[in-house]
Amino acid sequence: MAYDEELAARMRGALSGTPGVSEKKMFGGLAFLIGGNMAVSASGNGGMMLRCEPADSAELTAEAGVERVVMRGKTMDGWLRVDDAVTADDAGLARWVKVGVDFASSLPPK
Repeated sequence: MAYDEELAARMRGALSGTPGVSEKKMFGGLAFLIGGNMAVSASGNGGMMLRCEPADSAELTAEAGVERVVMRGKTMDGWLRVDDAVTADDAGLARWVKVGVDFASSLPPK
């Protein structure tokens, strides 16, 4: 499945003005990186994928439409998938983009 180009464009808009943003195709989608660290991605599996503070994973996945990412059969703390319904409006998208940006910005640049 190809990533949602409309979602990617909306993410690009939400990230405008954020310093150090770059784009890179990865994980079958289009990722937006801060200082070389992935913040958010229009996922090739649908919806948004983002990084967060691993310790916040349980709290964030308690919300409807948000789950941990499974990579190679392993559930990953600090990696979330957010359904399209959760990011359908600009406020929902901005909220989750901020989670990813805040975490990526806390990491040392690559």
